[in-house]
Amino acid sequence: MRQDTRYLLWNTTSLLFAYMVVAIPLPVISVFVTHELGFPNSLGGLAVGVTYLTAIFSRGFSGRLADRIGGKACMAYGLPIYALACVVCFAAAMLTLYPVLGLGFLLAGRLILGVGDSLVSVGMLSWNIALLGTQRSGVVFSLVGACIYGAIAAGGPLGMLCVDAFGFSGLMLLCIPLPLLGRWMISPIPAALPQTFDLSPPVQSKAAFFRVAANIWRQGVVTFSQGVGFAALGAFIFLYFANQGWRYAGLGLTCFGAGFVLMRLVFGSLPDKLGGMHVAMVSLIVAACGQFLLWTASSAEMALAGAFLTGIGCSLIYPSMGAESVRMVRPELQGTAVGAFAVFQDVAYGITAPVAGLFADRFGYSAVFMLGFIAALSGLLVAILTVLQRANKNDG
Repeated sequence: MRQDTRYLLWNTTSLLFAYMVVAIPLPVISVFVTHELGFPNSLGGLAVGVTYLTAIFSRGFSGRLADRIGGKACMAYGLPIYALACVVCFAAAMLTLYPVLGLGFLLAGRLILGVGDSLVSVGMLSWNIALLGTQRSGVVFSLVGACIYGAIAAGGPLGMLCVDAFGFSGLMLLCIPLPLLGRWMISPIPAALPQTFDLSPPVQSKAAFFRVAANIWRQGVVTFSQGVGFAALGAFIFLYFANQGWRYAGLGLTCFGAGFVLMRLVFGSLPDKLGGMHVAMVSLIVAACGQFLLWTASSAEMALAGAFLTGIGCSLIYPSMGAESVRMVRPELQGTAVGAFAVFQDVAYGITAPVAGLFADRFGYSAVFMLGFIAALSGLLVAILTVLQRANKNDG
């Protein structure tokens, strides 16, 4: 096995442990807000989505930082911020007698988590793309995503078990050392050498970020469309099952993650062979079917099948569109491209949870999956139009 591939496997394993601080609390954040603090679903969704909203505003900085000091250093800064976020969320769990104050601490912790997530994910991707080369960026995106959603698959039931055994405070306390373990694991791996440690970006850096984002908007919109379905599922699958009186609520994210990781492991090379947009079109059809099953489910088994199909459909879209995006920019702007591309998914995650919470309050929990179904069909339309446009250019 090549040395750089071994580095990638080790680095992504460290990410698997570190990302548990995002994955384990995910299914229980909205439960904590609605059941323990007594707020409506819209605020439960906000507590989930605010992490991704703050990530949006830090992606540009994270991308520029990765371009200037290297992805490893960028990731190393982000992992302790993960731990700090867990400490603040632990404080929120101690304030259930003061719901407004508890919610304030929880939102602050989730905001801090978003900054850490931006640095960790952009740093991980740009570091390993630099180690393996742009021509293998699809492999990097695939394996990093498999670890992230593998953590989500394991973290869903684990989070519920921890809450039942130790409460929300115990869950957050258990999360604190995980990113520190991840930081220790990456310490001996060589960096893809940083260019400079001057943190003041050149004047054109922000303009370059927006130019890159404008250049990759089609890939971003397709990624946004699949992100809506996952965000709705991650924020409300447990409450949906509880409201319906179904068992196996903890398996919703597990089924999603199983479908997701299975596709990455078995069919991860398809984007490079068939082309990103072609893979995205098929994937969005499957994701739409999964969301439709969740929306119309009459049993727990039907809903779990929908979650599994959603995971299969979402799996290859991010690496397909991410690899296309990175290949569309100059090598010195790869970190910026990773950051700009990730913003589209952050927007999906950030706005979906609170909007879905409003829908749940008014129309019931099943309505949140209607949003995912519509979003998947909208992304499919963009992918089809992009493929047709490319075909017309080639014919011309």
